[in-house]
Amino acid sequence: MLDCIVIGGGPAGLTAGLYLARFNRAFVIVDAGAPRAAAIPKSHNIPVFPHGVSGADLLDRQRVTLRRYADQCLVQGRIVALSRCGEGFRAQMLGGRNFDAQRVILATGAQDVEIALPGVNDAVRRGIVRYCPICDGYEVSGKKIGVITHDVHGLSEASFIARTYRAEVTVLTLGGPLKASDEELERAQSQGVKIQSAPLLMLDIGSDGGAALEFASGALRLDVLYSALGLEPRAELAVGLGAAQDESGALKTDKHQQTSIEGLYAVGGVAEGLDQIVIAMGHAAIAATHIHNHCAEIWKE
Repeated sequence: MLDCIVIGGGPAGLTAGLYLARFNRAFVIVDAGAPRAAAIPKSHNIPVFPHGVSGADLLDRQRVTLRRYADQCLVQGRIVALSRCGEGFRAQMLGGRNFDAQRVILATGAQDVEIALPGVNDAVRRGIVRYCPICDGYEVSGKKIGVITHDVHGLSEASFIARTYRAEVTVLTLGGPLKASDEELERAQSQGVKIQSAPLLMLDIGSDGGAALEFASGALRLDVLYSALGLEPRAELAVGLGAAQDESGALKTDKHQQTSIEGLYAVGGVAEGLDQIVIAMGHAAIAATHIHNHCAEIWKE
């Protein structure tokens, strides 16, 4: 039986692996190969990269670092079931391979609710469509920003961008309703946020950057589009064991990142809290250290 199975090979999962390796623990990281961080064109919120770093480059650097200590720990595949096995857990991979461990760290992340717009994947790669103004709002200071949303959470995000980065912000509902009270609308508009509720007739993402949008009421040219349609935490494996979730669907954790299921930890986007890479890494360090200090002494050879 392993000391720990880490499910997910994004920034959180790889950080957990690094700590477990340096604690001389027996573990594997099972990675389905599609970390959300890989789509980040460039992040400037990771303190040790003064010129920014792409998500793909960050993950490559983390894997190189981890392999210095545990060259065989990375397993490519998808965990499709998680169950109790004695006092520990059994993780079943697609294809039938099983791993048994005393503890499990879920680093499965979250999935952005996709925008139903043509060419969105290319626009994300080019930085025209974005998802996190905390991560990269500074780079669009003073520009024309569109925020796609249907609820008060996205309206608050638009206000955050307008007041923090002095940007010209327009909320786009793309013809859908905006679920916000009159007071919430007035507050956003008092901070300069405009509301465009008409259906989108045409979108042209220019080769030179920016996006041209056409509505029945007229045309709008924007430098960047932010999607504020929400996140869907990939929490199914934990929910199947009865783990508690918050109202967003993220897993509730204690101060050690342990879920309501003893021995099952959640780190990064699947756990409640601010969705940031450095916080995900911090989650992983906390969880791995708690596991080391409370796991039976089964050392790797």
